[in-house]
Amino acid sequence: MKSETPILNSHNKEEHRPSHTAEHLLNQTMIRMFGCERSRNAHIERKKSKISWPLPECPTEEQVREIERQMNELITQALPVTYEYATYAELPSEVDTSKLPDDVSATLRLVRIGDYDVCACIGNHVENTREIGPFKINSWRYEEGVFRIVFKLTAPLLDNER
Repeated sequence: MKSETPILNSHNKEEHRPSHTAEHLLNQTMIRMFGCERSRNAHIERKKSKISWPLPECPTEEQVREIERQMNELITQALPVTYEYATYAELPSEVDTSKLPDDVSATLRLVRIGDYDVCACIGNHVENTREIGPFKINSWRYEEGVFRIVFKLTAPLLDNER
């Protein structure tokens, strides 16, 4: 991996760092549980976030609760969120580049969350998963082969609770 900091594409929005980092964890959780790809349809905000995946069948109530349980377990592990830079030739095989824009930089910033997830991203993130705070699935639905979760985060843990 490259050690110098390259010039990356400009980033046009300021994400809510905990919610955006939770999106990364949630995508990897869905990949591991259902064998799907990363979401191509997400609306990530401070108050509530929506994210969708194409799935061949509707997850059960038990599976939805397991997603929530796994997310909260990952969050409490305080997994470090780190960055590294790589060219296309250097990318780990698990990094999906299909969502990147056509004018993407020659060098990509990879975001790693512990040993759990890695993806190319220029967004804003927390320093470790514990900063995300408790994860709650507010609602979910399955329509025409698309599974959508609406989630929110409650306040992150205070220093004296860590």
